[in-house]
Amino acid sequence: MEIYLDRRAMRQIQLAVEDALEDGDSESLRDEIAAAFRPSDVDEIERRVDSGDFLDFLSEILDEWGGEDLDELLELLESQLSDADMDLRYAVPAGDEGDDEDEDDDEDEDDSDDDGDDEEELDFDDD
Repeated sequence: MEIYLDRRAMRQIQLAVEDALEDGDSESLRDEIAAAFRPSDVDEIERRVDSGDFLDFLSEILDEWGGEDLDELLELLESQLSDADMDLRYAVPAGDEGDDEDEDDDEDEDDSDDDGDDEEELDFDDD
């Protein structure tokens, strides 16, 4: 079975991780992560994990998490879901560095085209 977290859900988790790192509040983080999952996904996870409780499942993951960053947390979540024969797929949160780099690349390409045209237009040595 596959679980998919869309951009909104990932952004919610990303903000919750940032808040938890600042405040040290893992209980709020657990609740925010839980809220990012669809109820049908939560039900399926509860059927497949040993504890039978989604919040306990998340608490175990947060206990293992070193509190470093979102990527580490997602890796743990993916690993634990994989053990329950579930695949976690997710969108890159809006405003993530990967998206910014892609936008910058597009802008750089546009700028390089403009620079080439500008040089030709400004080359008036023959006058």
